[in-house]
Amino acid sequence: MPKALKGRLNSLNRRHLLKSGAAVLGATALGPFAPFVAPARAATPTLRLLMWQPYAIKEIIDEFEKTTGAKFAPTFFDGNSEAFNKLKVGGTKDFDMVMADGFWPRLYFRQGLTKAVDYTKIPNISGVFPDFLPSSFKLLADEEGKNNVAAPNCWGGYGITVNTSAVAPEDVGSIDLLLNAKYGGHFATNSRFEENIALMGILAATRMGTKDQPRPDGKPFNPYQLTDAELEETKRLLIEQKKLLLTRYQDYDSLDRLMRANSVWAAPEFAETYRHLTVLKRDGKLPFEVQHVLKPKEGGLGWVDTWMISSEADPERTELAHAWINLFLQKENYARVVRSTGYGGVVDVRSILTPDESELYFQNRSAEASQLHMFDQPSSPEKWERIWSDVEAS
Repeated sequence: MPKALKGRLNSLNRRHLLKSGAAVLGATALGPFAPFVAPARAATPTLRLLMWQPYAIKEIIDEFEKTTGAKFAPTFFDGNSEAFNKLKVGGTKDFDMVMADGFWPRLYFRQGLTKAVDYTKIPNISGVFPDFLPSSFKLLADEEGKNNVAAPNCWGGYGITVNTSAVAPEDVGSIDLLLNAKYGGHFATNSRFEENIALMGILAATRMGTKDQPRPDGKPFNPYQLTDAELEETKRLLIEQKKLLLTRYQDYDSLDRLMRANSVWAAPEFAETYRHLTVLKRDGKLPFEVQHVLKPKEGGLGWVDTWMISSEADPERTELAHAWINLFLQKENYARVVRSTGYGGVVDVRSILTPDESELYFQNRSAEASQLHMFDQPSSPEKWERIWSDVEAS
């Protein structure tokens, strides 16, 4: 078993994954971006990033600074709303790059907070799976499809991890599993209301027959844009589910312990527990098999992290931003990324990873990403919070 597969994925959620180690692989030059090496007498340029911490990988940062002569200056955030609000109140002058996922890149661009990303300046975009290019993954471009608003990074979903030794095969593959009284007392969900409501909202709309009908906003179904009737049915299902839960987990250490102890048999999660338990099984340290249902038959939730460039980044920093994205997507460096973060990879690095690693990091499941409902803002946060309060009080 490769050492890289044995690292513990510690986190409160996928945004708090703080594992610092990365596999030592060969360094690669930036090629066309070499002219940005600064003369000794010139002021050192600085690339200022607002980003998720797991992607600040030392080996890649060191290579970027050595090759470009620029300083890499990251600031970390936890959630999309936090980053968006920072740029909204003048952060476009403070940051040259920002990260987001789901529908957020379009919102940034529409609000004038970011500028188009020039893919011709990112040669390593050629190594990205076609499923994560704007031609397939439409959210990387603006609504008109005229501008690429972001470059892809890593991806994943909020799927259901199942102990297949305890759950019958015919019950796996549907969100319905989380309401199956046969397994009552052996379910866990996380404590964040957005994912709970959105996932159960998919099931509610499916049962009501409204998911594939024309929507009030004229757009395709989005579990973050539920009607009042769908929200009410979602609340009813969540209250029904609450009676079957063992707990709502706060962190992945807790979920790992519960699943290893055979107390929890199924739980929606970001695949971190799935990856950890799979490694334990391969090492002979787990007596049962686990499966991760990334896309239940009714539909699933997903995310693709992306890089964007601030609308007020000057020409030099704009070029440095393109250089950083290009270096990050370089195959040897990207193998570091997936091994360090434990996330799904948008770059095809199967020739570098072991078969076990390719399976863990969803290298063979890229087509499923565009079939997932991407994370978004709830249409009415006040309604969603009220729904969740009613569920918690029930």
